[in-house]
Amino acid sequence: MKAFTTHKGIVAPMDRANIDTDMIIPKQFLKSIKRSGFGPNLFDELRYTDLGLPDADNSARPLNKDFILNRAPYNKSSVLLARENFGCGSSREHAPWALEDFGFRVVIAPSFADIFFNNCFKNALLPIVLSEAIVDDLFKDVAAVEGLELTVDLENQKIIKSDGSEIAFEVDAFRKHCLLNGLDDIGLTLQDEGAIKSYEEQRKQQAPWLFRA
Repeated sequence: MKAFTTHKGIVAPMDRANIDTDMIIPKQFLKSIKRSGFGPNLFDELRYTDLGLPDADNSARPLNKDFILNRAPYNKSSVLLARENFGCGSSREHAPWALEDFGFRVVIAPSFADIFFNNCFKNALLPIVLSEAIVDDLFKDVAAVEGLELTVDLENQKIIKSDGSEIAFEVDAFRKHCLLNGLDDIGLTLQDEGAIKSYEEQRKQQAPWLFRA
């Protein structure tokens, strides 16, 4: 998993609440577990004007010109700004996969659905919870400056605005450690690879019949 330390990126505003995982990545695209290749179908129903089908050539599909991610400079965004209850709905891990595959590293909202929130940390995506008042102010900032960028400093737990002002945010210490060091569940397990191999060798000696081909 990619480590997250400090990230600077263009903010894409999605001024709507209750964006669910089926809107983030529709159910018909959930056939793969490769974690990659989902970016072109992120927000598929909002992004294109036709019906999205698996294995379709997305480059040939008609775009919704009014959708924020189809317009420059927001097509290069890596920070997503949304309203409350982001990521609600079914518990598909494909949702953070699609966001990360598009290029997002940060999602800012007043609240997140629990399962989506947990899945983000396991997929190199930082979800930041801020008050509704602060999120309102950020939406105003984005509306005033096209292509507004924010810098997110995970180590010091702060968002740095273009004028130098800072917004503090909270993050669980263990999740912060995992993001800073690029550790997903597999990475955490592999930290104990030596102890696991030692245990397996001991078991082979104690119960060799368990390891016969």
